[in-house]
Amino acid sequence: MEVQLTNRQQHILWATVRHYIATAEPVGSKALVEEYDLGVSSATIRNVMGVLEKSGLLYQPHASAGRIPSDSGYRIYVDQLITPSLRSRSVSQTDVTRTETLGREVEVALQKRLQWEDWSLETLLQGAAQILATLSGCISLITMPQTTTALLRHLQLVQIEAGRIMLIVVTEGYETHSKLMDLSPIPEETQRDSEVIDRELQIVSNFLNSHLRGRSLLELANLNWSELDQEFQRYGEFLKNSVAELTRRTLAPTATQIMVRGVSEVLRQPEFSQLQQVQTIIHLLEEEQDQLWRLIFEEPEPEDVGKSRVTVRIGAENPLEPIRTCTLISSTYRRGLIPVGSVGVLGPTRLDYESAIAVVASAADYLSEAFSYFNP
Repeated sequence: MEVQLTNRQQHILWATVRHYIATAEPVGSKALVEEYDLGVSSATIRNVMGVLEKSGLLYQPHASAGRIPSDSGYRIYVDQLITPSLRSRSVSQTDVTRTETLGREVEVALQKRLQWEDWSLETLLQGAAQILATLSGCISLITMPQTTTALLRHLQLVQIEAGRIMLIVVTEGYETHSKLMDLSPIPEETQRDSEVIDRELQIVSNFLNSHLRGRSLLELANLNWSELDQEFQRYGEFLKNSVAELTRRTLAPTATQIMVRGVSEVLRQPEFSQLQQVQTIIHLLEEEQDQLWRLIFEEPEPEDVGKSRVTVRIGAENPLEPIRTCTLISSTYRRGLIPVGSVGVLGPTRLDYESAIAVVASAADYLSEAFSYFNP
């Protein structure tokens, strides 16, 4: 969301969000003057809050009430105001390190309470889900891992006609997948006859097989293409660009069970006071886990393989109607470079985002380390 805020507007938006998260009450200028060292008068704060309201970042639930953050306000807060570059303008040094400290606390709690060397994988995930719910104050969601991961047995590049190549992939389960690809136009002065192209494709196929056999096709993105001789470099670019679709099709994950903890605690929040809303959320968690699974298990693009990434969906950003008034924070845990499951928390949009993001990231990292010792 492209909203340009001044330093003062950032500071007041940050304080408004923090105060509302802590109190669940609409925020007025007097409260901000009393509790935050903003360095400006109450009248100035009211004027700035009015500007933020016109920008769609705050709103008034009632004409005489204070203001509360909108989904867009929370989005600015998450994307801009809790990053290290902006924290120095808005928070004390204690708050600067709060997220990092919490992340370490999560890791310590997991290590103390979960001895994964001696536990079954399911027991480990159940324990992690309970700890995640306790530390975040949210509903925790942990998917069971993918039981199989398609690994490459053989790959072949075959020339079909001038400028068109077929990529054929055979997995360890002897499933065959193929994709037609257009080779980038070759300058006329460097055009080769069909036999030369065939020989080049065989060399490239041998190169790929030697690097990828027994590994996930997703790892193609991390190959060192400089190892190809210069005359074969042109194959590298179109392979990297074209193989993504085939990769997603070949390695498409299948929904697994989601372990859910912390429902009773989070439903005591004032945002969940309406019985019908509670019922729709519980129905989603119990009866429609496949929809939720597809939302929290995001298959990475090839260039993101092996990277940890926390996804934050706020309010209406969630495509599932029952949780469009909630925030869903998730990340994947991995076996090596390959994502095999997800860790997430679900709570109201009035959420301690710094803490929740740190909890999810730390839990995902811990499970990634632990999962490397299991061989499901």
